[in-house]
Amino acid sequence: MKKIITYFIALVWLVNGLYCKILNFVPRHQEIVARILGGEYAFMITKLIGVLEVVMVFWILSRFKSRLNAITQITIILLMNVIEFSLAADLLLFGYKNIVFAVLFSALIYYNEFILKGKNV
Repeated sequence: MKKIITYFIALVWLVNGLYCKILNFVPRHQEIVARILGGEYAFMITKLIGVLEVVMVFWILSRFKSRLNAITQITIILLMNVIEFSLAADLLLFGYKNIVFAVLFSALIYYNEFILKGKNV
């Protein structure tokens, strides 16, 4: 079960990084970056965020310093969603409900790393 959840978490980062941002199949992500950081460099910053999300995939799958990784993921997800919620809620896929999905995804990461770790599931 832990491996399946780990692969699911990595897949979420991969889809958001590669598909949505690097390949720009979801232009709304660049619009969000433009709203928050300004339009001049939104294209490049969005690509950089996408690359960093793909790097996160490799970090997750490597299991290197997995607790630090989980804390980093949770921090990034919650911080990013609070900023987006505050400055670009109208551009979010689920609007104000996005924060609910962010909290649930963060809870899954926490559960996978801090509750399931060490259990034979």
